[in-house]
Parts: sequence; structure tokens; C-alpha cells
Amino acid sequence: MRSAKVLFRGEQAGILVQHDTGTFEFQYHKEWVEDRSKPAISLTLPKTTEVYRSSYLFPFFYNMLPEGSNKQVVCHLNRIDRDDYFGLLLTVAKSDTIGAVTIIKIEKQ
Repeated sequence: MRSAKVLFRGEQAGILVQHDTGTFEFQYHKEWVEDRSKPAISLTLPKTTEVYRSSYLFPFFYNMLPEGSNKQVVCHLNRIDRDDYFGLLLTVAKSDTIGAVTIIKIEKQ
């Protein structure tokens, strides 16, 4: 299992998890949902206390990934499998994003 903090403008909005089975979960923090001034991170992931589950990386996060030759270079330099979308997301979305969302890996303790 791998997990990451999902930050919106530097504030932790929720947690993204990839299970060993390859399935994914995203859940907002309760405090984020309850604070009316905090927006949803995406129109496709409205604020809720329920857990979002998917058999593939959620499109919102997938669309944060590089494509084409940029993807090839990032994968080669970081020794990431081309099909490891979560690993790629953890590598590029911690600092190199266009929008307000960044992704920070949670290290196992």
C-alpha cells in the first residue's frame, strides 16, 4: 500500500491511497469537508465524508501526469515503470503542478 497527502494551496485536504491490489481510494479530511470556505479539489470529487473508490487512478489525478516524451524522460531519470501512475504522480506532483493541488508521499513508519 502506498499513500499520499493531497494538498490544496499547501493545506492538507485529504489522503490518496493505492492498495496492493492496485485499487485506489481518496478521502477528504473531515475538517476540510466541514469547513464551508474550503473548496472541493475537483468538480469530479465533490466534498463528502464518504470514501471515493476506484479500480484505476482517478481521472483528476491521472490528468496531473506528464505525457509523451516528457513522461518518458521523467520515468527514465527516476527509474519509474511507465505504467506506475501512482509512482509517477508521487514524483512529479509534489512540486511541478499547474493548479493548486500538490501530492506528497506519506513515508511508512
